[in-house]
Amino acid sequence: MTLAGCGKPAEKVPSPGAEAPQALAPPPESPADLSQAGAVKGRVFYEGPAPAPREIPVKGNPECAVFHPGGNVKSEELLARDGFLKNVFVYVKEGLEHVRFDAPQEPVVIDNKNCVYVPHVSGAQVGQPVELRNSDPTLHNVHSYAENSKNWNLGLPFQGMKQVKKFEAAEVMVTLKCDVHPWMIGYLGVLAHPCFQVTGDGGEFELKNLPPGRYLIEAWHEKLGTESQTVEIGPQETKTIEFRFKA
Repeated sequence: MTLAGCGKPAEKVPSPGAEAPQALAPPPESPADLSQAGAVKGRVFYEGPAPAPREIPVKGNPECAVFHPGGNVKSEELLARDGFLKNVFVYVKEGLEHVRFDAPQEPVVIDNKNCVYVPHVSGAQVGQPVELRNSDPTLHNVHSYAENSKNWNLGLPFQGMKQVKKFEAAEVMVTLKCDVHPWMIGYLGVLAHPCFQVTGDGGEFELKNLPPGRYLIEAWHEKLGTESQTVEIGPQETKTIEFRFKA
């Protein structure tokens, strides 16, 4: 291991009459202590009649029409069944600012498959590899629209092709688009910690490995906006909460 810059720094001599600085440094980050960690779990409900998925024509795109014999792609922008809401990004918005979690080396995979993004909504940590795949025998590109990280526009012209990117800063949400097929839109939540989950058909989520403390939990949906609530958990405690979005 090579260490650089380990010498003792020179002391700064204050100018005569200079006032001592008033600003306080933010508390340093510390590694996550999970020995007493708890969890927050629950479900996301959709109140009201469940709409039929919006159908988007793929006319003029024969390379995609082969995957969708009816000529339409079913949008995933609002999927509700049996009162539960899918594709909700649930995460810890506040409460982990001074806890450090190392970024996983295992990549998050976003696939261009059957001319849609799979999964439609996903999450990654800052610095975690995001692997962008093309499983289709046609050209796709992945164009990122982020405010806190550098944007990129990656071409994936061949079936089986992959590209890997990383995000430098947290952001909820980063939008991903295919300029070749404009209905292809996906969303990626980027956080400094791993405490997030995307709901499936049953609207369920569980945020694990939370040190005892007070947290602001937010649920994000691309069409219905956000809902949030504050939760306090004790050592090795699991709290159950729910979010409700209205039609």
